[in-house]
Amino acid sequence: MRLRVLTCVVAVLAIGGLAPGLAGAQSAEDVPRLPWGAPDLQGVWDFRSLTPMQRPEELADRETFTAEQAANFAEETIRSRSRDNDTSDRVVPYNDFWFDEGTSVTTDRTSLIVDPPDGRIPALTEEAQARQAALAEARSEVSAHEPTPGGFVEDLGPGGLQVRCILGFNSGPPMAPSAYNNNVQVFQTEDTVVLFAEMNHNARVVPLDGRNRLDDGIRLWTGDARGHWEGDTLVVETTNFLRETNFQRGATTRNLTLTERFTRVDADTLRYDVTIDDPTVWTRPWTYSVPMRNNPEPVYEYACHEGNYGLENILAGAVAEASH
Repeated sequence: MRLRVLTCVVAVLAIGGLAPGLAGAQSAEDVPRLPWGAPDLQGVWDFRSLTPMQRPEELADRETFTAEQAANFAEETIRSRSRDNDTSDRVVPYNDFWFDEGTSVTTDRTSLIVDPPDGRIPALTEEAQARQAALAEARSEVSAHEPTPGGFVEDLGPGGLQVRCILGFNSGPPMAPSAYNNNVQVFQTEDTVVLFAEMNHNARVVPLDGRNRLDDGIRLWTGDARGHWEGDTLVVETTNFLRETNFQRGATTRNLTLTERFTRVDADTLRYDVTIDDPTVWTRPWTYSVPMRNNPEPVYEYACHEGNYGLENILAGAVAEASH
């Protein structure tokens, strides 16, 4: 019974979830505006989605879903991701309670990636391949949240940014759908926009007044962002990253140029288009698009380190393991 009900719910949600991918943006007259004339992007926006970042190989020849295909894909994805893998009517999926990955795809496309056209992340550069191979060798038989043997200062490991509560695993930047806390709140004034990510309560302040960027010697974990309007789309360009962010498990480098576009599509949808350009990692820039849904609930504090004994235990465990 439980599975049949879930299937029906997923089918309905998947069909509804296709709307952002099929609908065009509002006309300039219909866009909600603030007193000074700028489009109103404010509110809490939920970017959870079962649409995969890149097109699965088995869907290589399929750019878009039909409603039926979307429902089937969502059902299969939910089942495969279940932390309990039990469809019994008598068993409550306890572990799944903590996750909030969504119940449907949120676009008619089979990937969030819209460029390249094949929906796949471009190939790595030779430099990035060598770097990843060296890291894999150094971290052989080490889990994601453990420090690399001999380090944990410069090399945080692929899960280190979230373990140390430096950056949330879905807040990047850029933001991308993940396991839970897929919310961002937007605040606006005439000369500033603030992007407040729920995960790790990180606030990115984006000036719109044309001021110069920070000196290249001043680098930040979330980069140095500057924004401007292109018609009714807010464009945020960010450089001067300190080092990797939490996007794609730390794949980017300090050479990343990030371009994010925010477009109010309708009362309930904010389209988020992202272009990744890091020539030391990928052989070409690439772009993905996420339709964010309006969330009527407030963003609550993500108290990442409050009463957190995780880091102490991780380091103690690493020391104990190294001593054997």
